[in-house]
Amino acid sequence: MVKNSLIDKYTYRVEWSAEDNVHIAHCLEFPSLMAHGNTAGKALMEIEKVVTESIKWMEEENELIPEPFGLKKFKGNLTLRVPSEIHKNLVIKSAEEGVSLNQYILSKIS
Repeated sequence: MVKNSLIDKYTYRVEWSAEDNVHIAHCLEFPSLMAHGNTAGKALMEIEKVVTESIKWMEEENELIPEPFGLKKFKGNLTLRVPSEIHKNLVIKSAEEGVSLNQYILSKIS
């Protein structure tokens, strides 16, 4: 049985494709899936159908079903490896602004 309660909790994006002359919908938790429609609403309905069928198949195959991003718990820790020269430049810029390196990076990515 498809977990219908999950379908409306996934993260969807719809964009216009000038090349294809249609709206293209994606589900971010299922990056390989997409659907299209003549309107944004139709594309969204279609991707929800594709996700529903994919979940049915995954259940039959005992595959792990992705958890919606909105239901996941995030720690708030992010490990990022950068070249030493970039690290040094970030430390200098954060010092110039009088903030911690963490605060400086957070201000740049938020």
